[in-house]
Amino acid sequence: MVQSIVFAVVALLALGFAYFQFSKVWANVMLGKAEEVSGPTGERWKNMLLVAFGQKKMFKRIIPAVLHLMLYVAFVFTQIELIEIFIDGIFGVHRWFLGPLGGMYNFIISTIELLSILAFVATVIFLVRRNVLFIPRFHKPEMQGWPKLDANLILVFELILLACIFTMNGTDVVLQDQDPDHYRATNFAVSGFLGPVIFGSFDASTLYVLERVGWWGHIMMVFVFLNYLPKSKHLHILLAFPNTYFARLKPKGQMINMPEIMNEVKSMMGLGDPNAPEPDMNAELPEFGADDVTEMSWIDVLGAYSCTECGRCTAVCPANITGKKLSPRKIVMNVRDRAEEIGDKIRSGNTEYAEHADQPLSRTNFQDGRNLWDYITREEIHACTTCNACVEACPILINPLEMINKLRRHEILTEAAGPSDWRPLFNSIENQQRAWSVGGSRMDWVE
Repeated sequence: MVQSIVFAVVALLALGFAYFQFSKVWANVMLGKAEEVSGPTGERWKNMLLVAFGQKKMFKRIIPAVLHLMLYVAFVFTQIELIEIFIDGIFGVHRWFLGPLGGMYNFIISTIELLSILAFVATVIFLVRRNVLFIPRFHKPEMQGWPKLDANLILVFELILLACIFTMNGTDVVLQDQDPDHYRATNFAVSGFLGPVIFGSFDASTLYVLERVGWWGHIMMVFVFLNYLPKSKHLHILLAFPNTYFARLKPKGQMINMPEIMNEVKSMMGLGDPNAPEPDMNAELPEFGADDVTEMSWIDVLGAYSCTECGRCTAVCPANITGKKLSPRKIVMNVRDRAEEIGDKIRSGNTEYAEHADQPLSRTNFQDGRNLWDYITREEIHACTTCNACVEACPILINPLEMINKLRRHEILTEAAGPSDWRPLFNSIENQQRAWSVGGSRMDWVE
């Protein structure tokens, strides 16, 4: 009874704090501007099932794909054992599933153990890949500090979790031989061999303590992991699913039009709505593009939080390959970091950040004197060739190019800035509707 109460209290505290953290993440995603989600729902479900659940795009790099699959499948199947731990913890029972599942229980737990061995192998290889082998995409400037530590921490957590699982199962197998009426377990595929080898010489009291250490260690690592996710790149474990579902379905080469520009062009060409009211010439000019997270789409911010930091986008970026500063992964990470900064400042309630002091802080009433240009340099976005290689490479359908294009649009159209060798092109398009400053009518070629 005491253990059940302790378990319930710990579980409620851990789940409550996790809910609080995940709600902050969602609030940060919603800092972005509204964007209509259009297109066939069937195509969206297909994307989610094939890309997020089925890992389809991971297999363009077969070795890391297989290693990732080993971890992924083990993670999914281990949830069965996690459900049992919750039932056992709340009701004070031991291996409750053994009763209703009977002989299938041995098969299920043995399968989980075999998958856990594969996960152990994959975890060790991933640690070697990140810390011993020099794989360039893991050693870019944006991966120094917390991103590198974050990538290693989760792998260490995984090793601790696996150690707890095999300690729990191995001691249970030995205890079953000593007291089969009280300790209900079966001869699992891995623990049935490892348990007697490692724990066979221990007495019952020591085995009981180790079994409880393994049991509590397993669930505590799950709670730690759950509360760690909102601050980690491993948030993609959850957000990859909504991100692939809400990903834009337009062809990769198609840019998103700006309504303000499109309506102006239609009006100039006589294609506008004849019944539309005359524009207010004294109205404030609209902001074009985006220079901060609040001007990005919520879909872009969701993508930033879903980023796995795998670096596949940067590895195929021609600008980055040729030594330029642009790293699409860094752009995405910067959008997420800025969203974190804005969200924390809004939640602080500090009126210093309110654009209008008499109104509450919100995404539309926020100004801290900073924006994305404090994270991203102009040189970076100027280096982009808009080739879409980063978009094609992303394993969960994030679109770094949309973020880059919005920053460029703001620089060119709102700030009237940009590289000096770009301006003649834009001026010519604006004034003469053509790329080259050639005299004569635009339509002379027709004659």
